[in-house]
Amino acid sequence: MAQPWLAAAGLLLAAALDGRFGELPSRWHPVRWMGLCFSYLERHAPRRSRAAFLYGAAIELAFLGLLAALLHGWERWLVQHLPGWLAVAAYAVTIKPAFAVRALVEAGRQVERALQRRELDSARRRLAWHLVSRDTASLSPGQVAGAAIESLAENTNDSIVAPIFYGAIGGLAGAWCYRLVNTLDAMWGYRGPYEYLGKGPARLDDAANWIPARLTALLLLAAGRLRGEDVGRGWRLWRRDAGLTPSPNAGHPMAAAAGLLGVRLEKVGFYTLHREARDPGPHDIARAGRLVETAGWLAVVCAVLVALAMSFIRPAGLMANG
Repeated sequence: MAQPWLAAAGLLLAAALDGRFGELPSRWHPVRWMGLCFSYLERHAPRRSRAAFLYGAAIELAFLGLLAALLHGWERWLVQHLPGWLAVAAYAVTIKPAFAVRALVEAGRQVERALQRRELDSARRRLAWHLVSRDTASLSPGQVAGAAIESLAENTNDSIVAPIFYGAIGGLAGAWCYRLVNTLDAMWGYRGPYEYLGKGPARLDDAANWIPARLTALLLLAAGRLRGEDVGRGWRLWRRDAGLTPSPNAGHPMAAAAGLLGVRLEKVGFYTLHREARDPGPHDIARAGRLVETAGWLAVVCAVLVALAMSFIRPAGLMANG
């Protein structure tokens, strides 16, 4: 990974940049470039199930190896050829697009505002544009609010905690290799025409998110404590309902959020979290957004502390080896 001081300072600066400026325009965003590349490769995928599986797995492994090598080399070059402040700035600019706090919270606010204005069709459209892949055309106001909260909670893991977690232990390569895995899963990891093509990426995404998803639930509970939410209920619902979703990971932050907010989160025909609670409203989306913001900053602080701790561990290990 990067030098611990570089990872710590670079991540803090990246978080400040996110809070001030948000995301890059879509046409410049590396995740969009990944998506365009994988869309091209998808068109050349074989049709047979075994061949499609091998094709998808080979693409993922090849891109992971290439990305890890390039970013590891870039980190080494920063340390060896740039003064410290400039290396930190370059590191921050490189890692910033791998996570998104402000953009995620703003996506929730757009749905919240539309519901507050009683513009249900607009809320449904904004939900579909920014947060979920499901059909939103027939969702009730409560279901729209619930889907927004579910997406905010799940993406606290995918878009914030997991890339920061892997950035803390693996530097730029760790953060961006996670984003690649998550992007491929989002594109191909569904049943249907891409089931075999995306089976490898989907399994790797499940494995990559196993620890971060549970950390995300803990960070949401910590954020709930700071925000005055019912942490005891959040803990109980997390332990009780996390396993109700088809995903082995998504239910952890979603169940914790349902308990913290005291609302029912339901995807009709698939799962219901906190079944006995009330339907959520637009004000609950705002509460969820505040939890996401606080959990995001807690994740940054924890990652910085990990990096700083490694700066003490590494020299001792080198001396012992010597």
